[in-house]
Amino acid sequence: MTLWPTLLVAFIAVMLMSAMNLADPMIRHDDFPALFADAPMFWNKTLHEGRWLNYVWHLRPIVTPPWVNFILYQGLWALCVASIAVVASGRKGADRFTVLMALMLMVSPSAMLISPWFNTLIPGLAVVALFGLLACKVSNRTLRLLLPVFVIVSFMAYTTYPLLLLAICIAKTKDRSLRDLAGLLLLFCVSFAAAVVTVYALNWQVHGVFGVPMAEWREATSARGLVGMVENLPKLRESFQIIFHRNGFGFLPLMLFFPALTVVSFAILIKRRRMEALYILAGLSVGIALVTVQVLKIGVIVPPRAFVFMWVFAVLAIVRAVGLLSPQSGLPSRLGRNAIMLIIGVYFIQIFLFYGQFRDWQAETKAIAQDIAPLDGAIFVYGNPMDIASGKKASIQAREAFSLRFRHLTGREVINCDLTPDDCPMRPDLGDSDQREIHLRTTDAGQFVIFTPLEEATSDRD
Repeated sequence: MTLWPTLLVAFIAVMLMSAMNLADPMIRHDDFPALFADAPMFWNKTLHEGRWLNYVWHLRPIVTPPWVNFILYQGLWALCVASIAVVASGRKGADRFTVLMALMLMVSPSAMLISPWFNTLIPGLAVVALFGLLACKVSNRTLRLLLPVFVIVSFMAYTTYPLLLLAICIAKTKDRSLRDLAGLLLLFCVSFAAAVVTVYALNWQVHGVFGVPMAEWREATSARGLVGMVENLPKLRESFQIIFHRNGFGFLPLMLFFPALTVVSFAILIKRRRMEALYILAGLSVGIALVTVQVLKIGVIVPPRAFVFMWVFAVLAIVRAVGLLSPQSGLPSRLGRNAIMLIIGVYFIQIFLFYGQFRDWQAETKAIAQDIAPLDGAIFVYGNPMDIASGKKASIQAREAFSLRFRHLTGREVINCDLTPDDCPMRPDLGDSDQREIHLRTTDAGQFVIFTPLEEATSDRD
């Protein structure tokens, strides 16, 4: 199957899957600078995360609505998965397995978790999508010549994006051998090292620091030797526990089913296409090794959204293994196809529901903005919006989420009075009869939005 029919199917599917988030997409608090094209707000991430490509994106002169950005981001993700599926299938690939692979790649939980940062990640995902598109058009040799440049650029958008490029190269390779595999892995590792050195050099030239020092909120425990790396082992265990939990949506049978299916698929590939299995396993191992080194050396917990590569390599193994069984049309083949469709269906529904959990928060904040729209002046915020029901349901992560959301909705200044009390007048009395979680008050000093957990409001009444 050619790229464009597969892309059309993937694009329609991803739009349906994220339908409840299209009109007013959820934006994580540190993704708002990209929405506003506010480069100064993002500047510290060049030092602490090495996101230089994203910083350049923040310098753009045009600001587009979030729904446009989200559709663009999801469209780029559809292009990524369609490209990988077409490249992996090759000229002799069966159409149905090309589509199944694209859809199975699409429902990655890690991709779901990272998507609320869509404004920031558009340029990085565009680099990956472009590489996938080129993989469908150019020779294997040309693609590998382009790999170093794409690795360096994508690394400056998100640390694990280069692993998606490696997956594309592995899927593209048809003439496999140990020598070729060793050459590809060496090329990738050298390219990755060059990307790290490039970011370090940029930080040294601009910030005067040769490296990427971790921000305080990450609570890094950098290891200075073998003893320190051993002390960081619990963080490594926690990182993988979290990703397995999120990949199964916290449902134990699902948490066990996907890894078991992956192991069985690798066993089938090793028996029938040993070199193909070795290529995919090698790519997966390189990704896991890079994550392991990062956790043990730097001492940070890697979030599950960084593990998109793991899902991609697993799906490559699963769909290819089931495809090899299909000519037999026996029970194993039917079970394999049913397992793939089951995963696509279950994960599609779970991700659809995931995007739906933001609706209460979006609707509630929009209603507050409409209530105070007729008045002018600064907006003073008391209390923590993370404590209210809709904020907890949406996992807004930081109290700044409300302030930035209101800046987007109203274009007005929003002051967090619990963080900067000197900038705020005295909090007005709520009265004993008010039982709402969110209280609105207007005085001569300005407008007040006061967040009170329902439990707190009840105790005050008693």
